[in-house]
Formats: sequence, structure tokens, C-alpha cells
Amino acid sequence: MTRLAGEVSKELIISPRSERVRTQLDEAAAWSAYAAELREVLEAAMAKSGADLLEVGGLLVSEPLPEEHRALRNGAQVRPPQATALALGMAAGHGPYGQLTASGRLRIEPGWDGAVHLYTTPAVAADLAAFRGGSATLLWRAAAPEPEEVSDPVDAVADAAFWAKVADVSERPTLVGERWAHGAHGCRWFRVTPENTAEVARALRPRSLVCVVTDPELHPRAELLHDGFTAFVAPLPHGELAHRDYPGGADALSEVTDDGFSLLLADAVLGDWCAVVPDADGVARGQWETPGE
Repeated sequence: MTRLAGEVSKELIISPRSERVRTQLDEAAAWSAYAAELREVLEAAMAKSGADLLEVGGLLVSEPLPEEHRALRNGAQVRPPQATALALGMAAGHGPYGQLTASGRLRIEPGWDGAVHLYTTPAVAADLAAFRGGSATLLWRAAAPEPEEVSDPVDAVADAAFWAKVADVSERPTLVGERWAHGAHGCRWFRVTPENTAEVARALRPRSLVCVVTDPELHPRAELLHDGFTAFVAPLPHGELAHRDYPGGADALSEVTDDGFSLLLADAVLGDWCAVVPDADGVARGQWETPGE
């Protein structure tokens, strides 16, 4: 994530005035009043910023995406109505979570306890300062959004040469994982073959992290439970795979196998062969830490 232009130097924190709304979110009776004022501020901020499109970044998907957000991914462009719906969902604690950015003009981020953070220009901040609500509190401060820090970034690009190498090894058992968002539902896995490698490559989302594992060790072992792993259903068919993420490990093998997931792949091996899916222009703009470190 790159720092926005220096002109974006004002931060607005919109929070529920009611303690009950802060703790119960959309289960509180007064949530609808707060949500209406939050919507009003969001729509005004986008209109005054000239933000006709906002780019999605830093996606966290902990639950399956609802139908209206099915096409969401990092780098996707959304219009103000969808951006507003996403921000309201983040405030309500439902997700998906992420940043919504109109570069150099506006950025919207989720906060805690129903709050939403807006980074704006001084001119827009002056216009919004006149807002007075009974259910929302507005706190202004001088601040710019923090840049994302990736200490060990994946630099390789999932280009034609990358996929040619994957195709070369796919005569042997080969798994391809696509991490398109953070969170339990932000990953897909495939078993690739010489026949379907190109099809899988076309199916992956731009800015995703791709990890390739050849001849994977999948035998369930107790020592795997202490760290993150991915569980699969046996046998592994060609194409997309049923799986379940265990980023924090598990307490017992039965916790995994009783649900039918009898094959386990340690997260520690995922950093051996990784790349980032480029945008349509061939530039890899997704930023990911090398997994398994």
C-alpha cells in the first residue's frame, strides 16, 4: 500500500455516541440512527472528494462473501454506493474488511467499536466539519494513513514463465494455493495437471499470492497441529479442492479429521515457491509477506 499524496492530511474518526451501540453494534436498537448518520458522512465525503471510483485494498475475508460483493478482490474498483455498503458492513462488524481509496483524495478504513476512519484533504475536512449529528461523534486530527510495511515481500511475478515451470512439474502431484485476501475465506486451492495448469492460471485474481507445492507431504501428524496448516479432503481431485484453513493450528487431530479433512499441509512449506499475480498490464502490485516465515 503506497502512502497517499501529501494533500491527504486530515483524519476523521466517526464513532457511535451510544455506549450500547459501540458494544452491541447492529444488534443495538439505536444502530439504525447511527448508521444513517454514518452513511450521510460517507456519501458527503465521497461526493466532495470527487471519488467516483474507489480501489479496494488490504482485504480481510473471514466469512463467505455475500452475493452483492462476490466480485470483490484487491485492486477492484467500486462505486460510491457499494463503497458505502462495504463501510457500513465493516462498522457493523460483519466484513469483509479493507481500505477504500481514491488516490490523493480520500481513504476509508474500519476502526473499532463501530468506528470508521476517513483520511481527507483539508478542503474536504473543512466542508465536513459543519456536520452535526445526534448519534455519531466526529473527531478530527492531523494525520495521514500509514503505509503498509512488508518486511519480507514476495517479489516474483506469476507470469508466463512462472506458469510454464508449474506446468513442467505438474506431471507429479502439485498443489497451487491462491491467497486473494487475508482471512479464513480468502484462499483457494487447486491440484494442477499438465492439462489444467493454464486454466487455473487464468482463474486466479490479480494481486493474489500464489504458492506452489510439488510432491506435498500430506500425512496427518500431531506435530503439525502446533503451527498453521491447511486441511484437505482425500482423495485430491484435479481442479479446485475442498479445504479448511487452520492458521493458528489445532488442539487435536480429531478436531480436523472428524470433519472429513484427512490430509494436512503445513504452512511452513508455502514460502518455497511463491509469486504475485500481476494486473492486466503485467505489473504485480499486490504486496504479500513471504508465507511460512
